[in-house]
This record gives sequence, structure tokens and C-alpha cells, in this order.
Amino acid sequence: MTGTPFRIHADEAELRDLRDRLRRTRWPEPATAAGWAQGAPLDYVRDLCAYWADGYDWRATEARLNRLPQFRMEVDGLGLHYVHARSPHPEATPLVLTHGWPGSIVEFARVVEPLTRPPDPADAFHVVCPSLPGYGFSDRPATTGWTVERIADAWAQLMARLGYDRFAAGGHDWGTSISTALAQRHPVRVLGIHLTPPLAAPDPATLGDLTEPERAALHDLETAGRDGDGYSFEQSTRPQTIGYALVDSPAALCAWIVEKFHAWTDGDPLSRDDLLDNLMLYWLPATGASAARLYWESFRDVQARFRTGTTDQVTVPTGATIFPKENPRPSRRWAARRFTDIRYWSEPGTGGHFGAFEQPELYVQEVRACFRALLG
Repeated sequence: MTGTPFRIHADEAELRDLRDRLRRTRWPEPATAAGWAQGAPLDYVRDLCAYWADGYDWRATEARLNRLPQFRMEVDGLGLHYVHARSPHPEATPLVLTHGWPGSIVEFARVVEPLTRPPDPADAFHVVCPSLPGYGFSDRPATTGWTVERIADAWAQLMARLGYDRFAAGGHDWGTSISTALAQRHPVRVLGIHLTPPLAAPDPATLGDLTEPERAALHDLETAGRDGDGYSFEQSTRPQTIGYALVDSPAALCAWIVEKFHAWTDGDPLSRDDLLDNLMLYWLPATGASAARLYWESFRDVQARFRTGTTDQVTVPTGATIFPKENPRPSRRWAARRFTDIRYWSEPGTGGHFGAFEQPELYVQEVRACFRALLG
């Protein structure tokens, strides 16, 4: 089964409405503190929204994304949108890649072709990249219960229907937790997982003998808890409330999301077009509220795994890439308490939370190296 072919297309009326809303934005006054201390600065957001209204070319992006083979299929009562790019090499490894918030399949657009068509056929993958429930062009759940674990089960069903009895999994943000849940709930089918990063709490036994990278990781984790987690508190407790702004106001959606790209990327790797390409996959399908609800469903459990710890274990072969601007950044000895078969561990010198989006060539290298180690 391949699913129903799907192409992204925005009606011209939708684009006119977007531009009109952007031009009519009622702006707040500037922050009273400099820079990003109180959130996304007025001048930055206003300039980006002006470009969104009068300079950005969605049709070019639409055409580029539609070069990816896209489909929809109903799984567990919900219509899922996904990219399914088969490699020309028949022995390629099936690989499901999962994005997170505030991302989308746009993050993986530049890595699909090099993963499916590598110089060495031994590095080839059949790539499946679904849009999370309530994100992009997947359906929005109408009831509660779409947790990380349920999504993992849906991915397992999707891969089976696509003809992949066994497969590898990888991802970041929500994709890390979903890939981990796949490994725990379907260990016979999952060949291995690549996590950016694995979620594991600091080991209390090491706190008297920390390495410098571990000290830095703890510091960043504590700092984020004090002044960077407001978005997660709102989305995990009152996603409907913030949803009104995110669905109705493109300026609000822009500020809410680009603040995280500013905070979580390494340097300035993404263009204005990159940021807006991703925003459009929230604006066009009106998924600001539905995407936030995944925090209400699962964030407390996920956060506990990297802040306070967990007793569950993952026995499937595991690889990890820890980008330097990522947070959390567990050390290998911390991660080994939860992931019992770590076969690949890499700490590149550049990159942030959105590894495939920020550093696509490096990300492809990491995926190839990881699964050589896991499956070789």
C-alpha cells in the first residue's frame, strides 16, 4: 500500500488573506529590555512579517516541496500526511524520520535526496517522513489521547502498510521521544534508532565528579528552566488559549515560533525564507492550536525523562548525535543508564536543535555514520 498521492496547494485567496492580515497587524510597543530578553524584538518580527507579506514567494516553496513524493493515509482513524521517498537501491534501509515542534517536514526537505541516493549504495535509505498528528497536512485529532506512545504505534502501522516489516527510526524534539517509544514498543521491528539527542537525566552518582561538558549541560538545562520554558508551560497546560492567537494572527504565530528558532539554533544558519517555509506549514492548515496540544498530551512525561530521570530502558541498538547548541545534552555515561546498547556517539562542533534544517550535509553524514555502526 502506498497511500493517496498528495500535493501541497494554497488557494490564491488564502495567500491574499495572509498578506492582508500581516499588513493590518496591530503591533505592540517595543520591549523595555534590550535584545531578546523579553521575547522576539518588535523590529525583528515586524521586518520579517513585512517580508512575509510583500517579498516571500510561497509558490516557489510549494513547487520545491511538491518535488518530494507525498501521500496521505488513514491510520488509527486519523489521516496522516507523509513523504515517502524510495531509494533506487532495492536493499536500502527503511528509515522513518520524525520532526518536532516548532518544526515540520520542511526540516528534512534537503536531506531526503542525499539519504535516498548516496554515492555508496550501502548508505541508502528509503525515507518516510510523516507530519505529526495535528501538524502540517496531517489531520487534527478531535479527541484526547494522541500521546507520544500512540503516535509511535501509528508510525509502526504506517511502516507496515508501506511494506516495511523492519525499519530504522530517527528524529529530534518530539521525534526523539517517538523514535524511542518505537524502539520500546516494537523492538523486534526496529533495527536501530538515531536520536538527536537521546533523552536521559543527569546521573546523581556523577554529580560529585562532573566533566566540563556535563557542567555546561547542567547549567544550560537549569537556565532554560528559569527563563526559556514559558512556551512549554502554556502549551502543556492551556494550548487552546494560545491557539486562538496562533491560528488567527500570522504575526503572533511568527513571534511565537521564530523566538525558538533564535534561541535553539547555532549562530544564524537559516534564511528568512527557511523560517517562513516552516511557518507556512502551520499557517495554511491552521495547526497552531492542534500542534500545541501534543504538549498537553505528553510534555510532562517527556520532560521528566531528561530532568528528573526514569527507570525505563531501551535495548534496541542506539546512536546519538549531540549538537553543541542542543538542550538537553546528556553525556554518554548519563545516557547509557537508559539506553543499554549505544553503538554510536558523536558530538559535532556545530549545529543546534534543528540539525537537519541547520546543517543538512552534516546531518546526512551523521545518519550514515550512525547506521553503519548500528547495522554494519
